[in-house]
Amino acid sequence: MNYGAINIDPETMGGTPVFTGTRVPVQALFDYIEGGETLDEFLDNFPSVKKEYAVQVLEMASKTITTEKILNENFA
Repeated sequence: MNYGAINIDPETMGGTPVFTGTRVPVQALFDYIEGGETLDEFLDNFPSVKKEYAVQVLEMASKTITTEKILNENFA
């Protein structure tokens, strides 16, 4: 399944969500941020990831955790 910036395919990384067109797990971006790294540092280390895709993923995460309806549907 393709969700714009994110692709989930059982044939790619065993179905782990990756940035579209890469084998880079989306989780890597959050690991970098959690570790205090910047978006630019992440992109420097993963040049196959398009900046627009990284920004889209961050926007998707923001919408998920700032929308009460989505929080209730997924985390309540």
